[in-house]
Amino acid sequence: MRLFYSLGYFIAWLFYSLDLLGQILKDFDACGIVGEATNKLTGYLACVSRKLDRPLAVIIQSTSAAGKSMLMESILAFTPEEERVKYSAMTGQSLYYLGETNLKNKILAIVEEEGAEKASYALKLLQSEGELTIASTGKDDQGRMKTEEYHVEGPVMIFLTTTAVDIDEELLNRCLVLTVDESREQTKAIHDLQREAETFDGLKRKVERDRVLTIHRNAQRLLKSLHVVNPFAKQLTFLSDRTRTRRDHVKYLTLIRSITLLNQYQRPLLEKGGLQYIEVTLEDLATANALAHEVLGRSLDELPPQTRRLLEQLKAMVQARCETEKIDPELCWFTRREVREFTGWSNTQPKVHLDRLEELEYIYPRRAGMRGSAYEYELLFDGDTETAKPQLVGLIDLQKLGYDEKFTGHMAEFAGLKRPQNGAITEPPLAAPSSGKGASRRSLPKSRNAQTGHNLHVVVS
Repeated sequence: MRLFYSLGYFIAWLFYSLDLLGQILKDFDACGIVGEATNKLTGYLACVSRKLDRPLAVIIQSTSAAGKSMLMESILAFTPEEERVKYSAMTGQSLYYLGETNLKNKILAIVEEEGAEKASYALKLLQSEGELTIASTGKDDQGRMKTEEYHVEGPVMIFLTTTAVDIDEELLNRCLVLTVDESREQTKAIHDLQREAETFDGLKRKVERDRVLTIHRNAQRLLKSLHVVNPFAKQLTFLSDRTRTRRDHVKYLTLIRSITLLNQYQRPLLEKGGLQYIEVTLEDLATANALAHEVLGRSLDELPPQTRRLLEQLKAMVQARCETEKIDPELCWFTRREVREFTGWSNTQPKVHLDRLEELEYIYPRRAGMRGSAYEYELLFDGDTETAKPQLVGLIDLQKLGYDEKFTGHMAEFAGLKRPQNGAITEPPLAAPSSGKGASRRSLPKSRNAQTGHNLHVVVS
């Protein structure tokens, strides 16, 4: 049956949700994307940032077959098709010839960062400057050489994936780095979902997925490029002990603005000096801080995510052997083969990450064997792998600004809004009765910037 939903129906269902971030996570789950809560929200917010003058950029980093491309595809599926451009690879000069408006306020997704290696310089410029300009030679009508200028207008949100351990540092410090959950528990959850897809429940989930994606795509089409003002900006704090935090600080502030922009239909549209804008709330700051601790904290880590994951597993392996064999950790040496058997990794992965751990003095190689060709390693790291994980210290305690944690939503760490600012509407049923003129509009909360004046009808199969 073909059902018609009005524009106001979409706004009411999603944008006026009492717990918008929580609803987004529920919709990801409904689409069959399990776990990865931080990655899903950060990726979604980064895509929303395309409407800002300085969007975020994202790199999803993981080992092969861990699901990085699936995660990127799942996040992109929530955005309108006409607002994203996706390539498998790019040549060095290709970005310069895309035209002046082809990328403005859009998402540029590249499946593998290695496929854009030749275009990395242009990508870095596009992210930093918001535009590209190149002077190239050509011929006029008489065949004489002339100089032609090509211009690509931004801003653009850049979305990449990679399996590389070492990424171009200049590109890396311009991006938020997300890592895929490679735990056994996550793998089991994915297997369960893959088996469910073969059942009748899986068929129903597929139909529900199409409905959810249609709602989000149409809802995102209603997002406006509004000015965002942060009244708490001068009171915020950030780590300042290294120069690279200058860019990380900008990412943090952009993350805050993206959260506010997403909630624009729950914010009053203010006007001062002829300028219209919406304001950041304490709830927005709490959400940004929760995400920043994990996402931006990685930028302060000397170990790549996969290398730190191996360190955690080495710690667990050594502890288990010490308890079983009743020996001290400094006498518990291990080989690469033992590491492969314990982790289940291929031969290449332990070799790469063990070399990095050795270089940074987390492990110490000890020669063994008659021919001197085999190595055993001693684990020098004796700290807690959980407390050793990077955290973004230096952020202000929001309680000093008057933030009340009792108003947090379904997940305290994401500070979902539980008290409506401009009213709220409950979740609609799966289907609404259709009439010849389309479904009747439901009453909407009053908001000065809600675009309820015109009526858009979207067909849902």
